[in-house]
Amino acid sequence: MLSIENLSVDYYRRGQVIPAVRDFSIKIDSGETVGLVGESGSGKSTVALAILRLIRPQEGRITAGKIMFQGKDLLSLAGEDMRQIRGQKIAMIFQDPFTSLNPVMRIREQMQEVPYAHTNLDDALTHVQLDPRRVLNSYPHQLSGGQRQRVMIALALLSGPALVLADEPTTALDVLVQKEILELLFRLQKELNMGVLLISHNLALVAQYTQRLVVMRQGRVVEEQPSRDLFRNPKDAYTKELIRAVPSIPQN
Repeated sequence: MLSIENLSVDYYRRGQVIPAVRDFSIKIDSGETVGLVGESGSGKSTVALAILRLIRPQEGRITAGKIMFQGKDLLSLAGEDMRQIRGQKIAMIFQDPFTSLNPVMRIREQMQEVPYAHTNLDDALTHVQLDPRRVLNSYPHQLSGGQRQRVMIALALLSGPALVLADEPTTALDVLVQKEILELLFRLQKELNMGVLLISHNLALVAQYTQRLVVMRQGRVVEEQPSRDLFRNPKDAYTKELIRAVPSIPQN
């Protein structure tokens, strides 16, 4: 469904060119969940922005590579054709729902702005285990962090996308809510047979919900393996460091 080959992205800062991603390649099939992990600044979010062509020209540009989605080269599409893909075929869940939602609009109004919606609003919120009667008439600040992230998932799924890019979707949430949100997301992923790219710096968390893991460092892929194999037998020294950094619970 999605195939990225040798993607490279540069950013511009104070007259300098900063390489953000170099020779990045990945494939995601329908119904498959792939984890993209690495430390902050490794280029993970840049990959997601590049897929949706959301890198602003004044800030950076894609310098090389190919992004194929359902047989179409996203980098060659005209603006209107790309808008047909963005949101409708490929949706994104951002890491901070409070800043992603408009604080002065009720949830109902924000959901009504989603084009190509295939699901009515009540059903969409019920699907993510929210009470439509309360949530639709609420402003974002009237909801908890977990509720806001559920709204973001509902917004992402309204148009029935084939691929969801989940960029650190649980970073701002406590541990128990993180688990609830990820279990919800991947229950829906199985029901709808979506592909999911789960982006995170939390290797242990991501490994529980993915079939494959791709590890990035300084803009490059350093390792890719099935999730269980990577934890049991990491090949790259950086991956071994990430695994060693996973907190362990003391046994009494």
